[in-house]
Amino acid sequence: MGWTELATEVVDPKVRARAVRHLREARVVLPSFAELAHPARIPARVLAALAAIDPDAAEAGNLFRVHWYNDERRKGLAAVPSYLELPEALSGVRARILVALGRNFPMIGAHKVLAAYGCLVPRLVTGQFDPAANKAVWPSTGNYCRGGVAISRILGCRGVAVLPAGMSEERFAWLKGWVGRAEDIVRTPGTESNVKEIYDKCAELARDPRNVILNQFAEFGNHLVHYAATGPALRAVYEHARRGHEALGLAAFVAASGSAGTLGAGDYLKEACGAKIVAVEALECPTMLENGYGEHNIQGIGDKHIPFIHNVMNTDVVTGVSDRGTDSLNLLFNSRVGKRYLERRRGLDARLVARLEALGLSSIANLLAAIKTAKRFSLGRDDAIVTVATDSAAMYGSERRKFEAAHYPQGFDEIHAGEVAGRHLDAVADDHMIELGTSERRRIFNLGYYTWVEQQGVPLEEFDRRRDEGFWRGLREALPKWDALIAEFNRETGLDRPGR
Repeated sequence: MGWTELATEVVDPKVRARAVRHLREARVVLPSFAELAHPARIPARVLAALAAIDPDAAEAGNLFRVHWYNDERRKGLAAVPSYLELPEALSGVRARILVALGRNFPMIGAHKVLAAYGCLVPRLVTGQFDPAANKAVWPSTGNYCRGGVAISRILGCRGVAVLPAGMSEERFAWLKGWVGRAEDIVRTPGTESNVKEIYDKCAELARDPRNVILNQFAEFGNHLVHYAATGPALRAVYEHARRGHEALGLAAFVAASGSAGTLGAGDYLKEACGAKIVAVEALECPTMLENGYGEHNIQGIGDKHIPFIHNVMNTDVVTGVSDRGTDSLNLLFNSRVGKRYLERRRGLDARLVARLEALGLSSIANLLAAIKTAKRFSLGRDDAIVTVATDSAAMYGSERRKFEAAHYPQGFDEIHAGEVAGRHLDAVADDHMIELGTSERRRIFNLGYYTWVEQQGVPLEEFDRRRDEGFWRGLREALPKWDALIAEFNRETGLDRPGR
């Protein structure tokens, strides 16, 4: 298959037949993309069976929890995806900033497990992946490889995590508990910005035909699952916030670039609600802003390149956020002193302050970018901005301790808390932002040439095909075809639904 071609029919019937037998023995049934987008469509008996399943266990039923509608206990369905609305006392802007929470996803507490499912399952049902013979290789800067390892374990195949050695201790601790063999955690040099080193290791692993590289930066299943599932979920959040405030418009969708998968939700929200698409990157590595390079610690948004699945020509704004801000607010939101300051001096509700632990480093970056967007476009009470909290603070306790030791060796006190809030919330400005016209979009698009054509060998014709918005609309035709293949695959396993 070419880089821009999606298989929507069975490629290898023998491989597919082996996969059917394997999942029959493992008693795994696959949810459709439509069910993950609209979990109310999941049969009632399936939802009832889930009540007995630990959402953090490697249980096949948890595949039916790989969606945005898990309730706060992660045991049942919520009518609306869980989200935070940031008050003006915190954000400093009148616009309504709505943050959908990824921590309610199963197994990894992050929405990247949805991306992993979207990348592997189309290969499985089209006969391009044999779980008994192939290893799934998950290149990542953290959460995607955790999601991939979780999906692999449920399917009964080996999952290999490839990620920079400098990522948080919590990520590696989680992986150690989930992989079957120690060698299935592959540490590459560097930290968040060292994606090229990940690609180099994957090229080495790809020499073994048993290894299937599921590169989230180039897998269109990543884009499509967010278009199909995350986009409608965020629209549901917006519609919920709009109740009783019919004049509320959706002004923007904000998301860190990372693999650009989540930005696929922006394509949906732009079509459905007219929202601007705001792509976020680290100011210390200003790739889209300045064709630049550098190192940063906003874990989850690996950069120094333009992802192949980023629909650049449909992106409206690029903004940079500093990791000093995200690290500082991670400490403010999650320390006893910081929480006390936010409640007593800022007057924030204690329940809201407690829920700020739902924001990991990239989530805080999205929050800051949303504030910048509100200021740039002078947004008010009739304007909403939606964004996502990919993961929670649970993944960054070690980063918080390192930051406090380096910058507050005598301890973090209430004066420091006030300084952090003043510098990294009150003083947020609309700097380091570009509103993209045709020429700027073309510049960013062209920057991807060096990664994909020169380094990764993508044919120029396929690289250029992504300039046309019709190409991206055409991709969506795969979704109902994949769902039909999933339904057929499930019928062939003979397992109607979990719990049968």
